[in-house]
Amino acid sequence: MKKIMIMAGAALMMLAACGKKEKAFDATGTFEATEVTISAKATGELKSLDVTEGQTVEGGTQVGRIDTYQLVLKKQQLETQRGQLQASKRQLSSNRSATSSQQLDLNKQLSSIQQQIANAQRERQRYSELVRDGAVPRKQLDDIDNQIKVLNRQLEATRDQLRSSNAALAEQGKGIGAQIDGIDAQIAGIDAQQRQLDDQIANADVVVPYKGTVLEKYVEQGEFVSTGKPLFKVADVDNMFIRAYVTSAQLQGIKVGQQCKVFADYGDGQRKEYPGTVTWISSRSEFTPKTILTDNERADLVYAVKIAIKNDGYVKIGMYGEVKF
Repeated sequence: MKKIMIMAGAALMMLAACGKKEKAFDATGTFEATEVTISAKATGELKSLDVTEGQTVEGGTQVGRIDTYQLVLKKQQLETQRGQLQASKRQLSSNRSATSSQQLDLNKQLSSIQQQIANAQRERQRYSELVRDGAVPRKQLDDIDNQIKVLNRQLEATRDQLRSSNAALAEQGKGIGAQIDGIDAQIAGIDAQQRQLDDQIANADVVVPYKGTVLEKYVEQGEFVSTGKPLFKVADVDNMFIRAYVTSAQLQGIKVGQQCKVFADYGDGQRKEYPGTVTWISSRSEFTPKTILTDNERADLVYAVKIAIKNDGYVKIGMYGEVKF
């Protein structure tokens, strides 16, 4: 009888010990990864898309291309228009230079006539003294006077022509300047369109923004895609996190940057431990999700937290996990 009582007491002690045994986790959740959907940035036929589901792609890698034939043709057309405008601008500049050259010739002609008048006046002074001395006939002096009169008329005519030329050149210069300004504005507009086309052509390249694993592929080579159409989805599975839920009582002992233990649950008691870091705590409470258990089993209001881990390749998106703070 005494032996039976001892065994019963031992059993009660074992049950009490089991009742006091600390739980293996404080919260549970599922593993997630940062996912990005790569969409088309251009419209056209998908000429190539070299990705498969499960493939790891490096950041900055071009994995596909959308047809750019029409964009290239439009760019060539703009280049032709630009060349024509440049030729017109050169022709206007040449016309302005020719007018300036004519004006320069008139100035030279004016200077030449003035020099001839000066020479004739010196000759007249010399012949005037000879006539006074009776060394030469009066007619020679009269011929020089007539020559000076003719040169003066030529000088005045040249001055009038030069003034007219200056006025015409100023007016023409304004007109040519306005035309050149208009051409420059058109060229600037074409340059802007070409830069826009260059950007559109560059957007035809399908580029992966960062290293990740292809989760889903939505289109195939040869399909017609439009801007914004999803092409495939990638996820950073090397750096994953578990989204767990804690009660307000637990929340006071948790802070961002805190180290903790994360367990990946493979079922049948198979677990793998990872060091984790709390990276985010929700500032808003929510009702407990049906599939989540907390320290108080199913508190009405809980707070979501994210714990980051470094994946060794075994943790998968959607896998069940546990957290020990």
